Amino acid sequence: MTDLKKFEENPQRHLLEEIKGARCVMLGSPSHDAHMQPMAPQVDVDAGVIYFYSDNTSELGRSILTEPGTVHMCHISNDYQACVKGKLSPHGDLATVDKFWNPMVAAWYPGGKTDPKLMMLKFEPQDANVWASDKSMLGVLFEVAKANLTGKAPDLGKSKAIQL
Repeated sequence: MTDLKKFEENPQRHLLEEIKGARCVMLGSPSHDAHMQPMAPQVDVDAGVIYFYSDNTSELGRSILTEPGTVHMCHISNDYQACVKGKLSPHGDLATVDKFWNPMVAAWYPGGKTDPKLMMLKFEPQDANVWASDKSMLGVLFEVAKANLTGKAPDLGKSKAIQL
């Protein structure tokens, strides 16, 4: 369940903390014909930036190298959903590659941190629409039953648009 107090007090930081806890998000491409794809976020909460390891020979990698730009990223968990718009660009800082390097990333790049296909992407969030719930499954069922009896919409949480 999401902490709605944190959601209300600092929705920007709460968003980044939620994404930091995610195994993957769906990341868009500046090429509007391309589908979103699952990517593992590497979040620097204090800097407000999300990084992704990518492959410079992939469709996304090639697209970012030729046309960095605005993309959408979606995060969905049981009690928190977000659609985030931001700027995605190549990021060549080796210190960032080193900061987030881990055995899971190493499995994708046999040449290690200097693998010729490795590229780091930098996502700078601009704005987002977010939805959060503090209801357990039992709470959701209660709200749905109550809504069916009263004709009023169920209270399943909060939503807002935020600037980042």
